[in-house]
Amino acid sequence: MKREQLIGAFSALGTVLKGLAEQAPCPAVLTNAEYEQLQAMIAKEQHYNGWFTPETIRQAMAELASFLNPEALHTWLEAYPQAETPKTIAVIMPGNLPLVGFHDFLCVLCAGHKVLVKLSSEDARLLPALAQVLLTFEPDLQARIAFAAGKITGYDAVIATGSDNALAHFKQYFTKVPHLFRGHRTSVAVLDGTESQEALFRLGFDIFRYFGRGCRNVTHLIVPQDFELNRFFEAIVPYGDIIHHKKYGNNYDYNKAVHLLNLSPILDNNFVLLKESEQLFAPLSMLHYHRSESPEATTAFLAQHEASIQCVVGHAYLDFGQAQCPRLDDYADGIDTMHFLGTFAICHS
Repeated sequence: MKREQLIGAFSALGTVLKGLAEQAPCPAVLTNAEYEQLQAMIAKEQHYNGWFTPETIRQAMAELASFLNPEALHTWLEAYPQAETPKTIAVIMPGNLPLVGFHDFLCVLCAGHKVLVKLSSEDARLLPALAQVLLTFEPDLQARIAFAAGKITGYDAVIATGSDNALAHFKQYFTKVPHLFRGHRTSVAVLDGTESQEALFRLGFDIFRYFGRGCRNVTHLIVPQDFELNRFFEAIVPYGDIIHHKKYGNNYDYNKAVHLLNLSPILDNNFVLLKESEQLFAPLSMLHYHRSESPEATTAFLAQHEASIQCVVGHAYLDFGQAQCPRLDDYADGIDTMHFLGTFAICHS
């Protein structure tokens, strides 16, 4: 299959996703019945997974639509060859965020291979529905897309993402085939004290989008010794409605109770808890923070924890509010997925 066909199909899918994200009228590339079916799926998904609200699903779709266009896809793919002989790549997907495994799905197909998807039970309906839409634009992809109902077999390589416990499982079972494994990471914000209230507000997106459940969500703040945390609390007040989400609110109540019972010092603004700690990972509804003595100390801290950090937000790093807006070439864990897909197959440009 020619790459132009793939770009055309995924660009048409991007048009659909943009329409769904914006709750716009049916785009010309689909029938009204097909479009209404997708809208109904978005509305019902929360019954299967309480974290997947219509708002979070549309956020995920908007992010995908931002790069599923001919210009972005052409620019991204021109650096990579396409497989001459398709291999079957098993992709074991996480389910913490809506459509979180879509980028791997896209990479495998655009690299010229066949994709065998093992879905998480937490996100088992969205990608198959989008794959069906993709087939309406490019029916020849039928032979290149499969979803495994049980044990996966007949694969040539594996891409697997999960928790650190899952990573140990991956290493045990898939080490003998070419593989790309990703474990648990989180993200950090570095503040220097000169941030505007608008910048701190945008930091809230990096913290609260998807209820803080993604590896690109900020869970740790590095602040100067004299930083007034009240400035941060004031800036994120508009995100306070998050506490009304049942699952998030239950996490907040539980973590607050545990720390109060243990007499652990915390700061509380009634929808997120702040705890002074150098630990990167914080429980859901909590943030850890520590005060850095100098820029050099901050650099050393980031270097020490590099293997556990997905991205860093701050003036000298990724812009505030952009942690959940990765580019096509912004690969998870810093591992070039397309390069991996080209290392074990004879390819042509």
